[in-house]
Amino acid sequence: MTITPDIVNQVAVLLGRAPRGLEDVAVTGPAGEPVVIRVASLVEDKPFPTLFWLVDPALCYRIDQLEAGGLIKQFQQRVDLNANLQRSMRDDHEAYIALRDSYLRPDIRQRLEALGFSEALVNKGVGGIGDFTRIRCLHTWYGAHLVEPNTVGCMLDDLWRLQAKSLLAEVPVIAS
Repeated sequence: MTITPDIVNQVAVLLGRAPRGLEDVAVTGPAGEPVVIRVASLVEDKPFPTLFWLVDPALCYRIDQLEAGGLIKQFQQRVDLNANLQRSMRDDHEAYIALRDSYLRPDIRQRLEALGFSEALVNKGVGGIGDFTRIRCLHTWYGAHLVEPNTVGCMLDDLWRLQAKSLLAEVPVIAS
């Protein structure tokens, strides 16, 4: 998607500030509104490892509520006890690093090297995490998930599906 002044303004409203390093709108909503943006890996001469940024206010609020309720800790406990989830998250981080690397233009690669940051992004996965078995922020995971499905995003989707089924089960049947 071409970044127009209108897109920049829409993203600024969603962020509550002017966007820095905005390169693309990676995911749009039904009316074409930005849901996930893609950010440059070098912003104001500093490495920026978070490639995708969730900007949809409803999703951000929903995830805020889950994080405030301790969901990161609950998910982390599941990951800590499950070698398959750990492996899957490691794969997600490595895929994220490769995807981020695929967006690096030669001039940006050279600038990272000139600034001494050539290795700064190599070992930083989703949300800039260096420990590939840790969950730091559900927003970064879910924003990335909407672009390319990942383990933590699937865990969130599963949770929301279970919550929706639970709500439906609670709806009384009205006899006519």
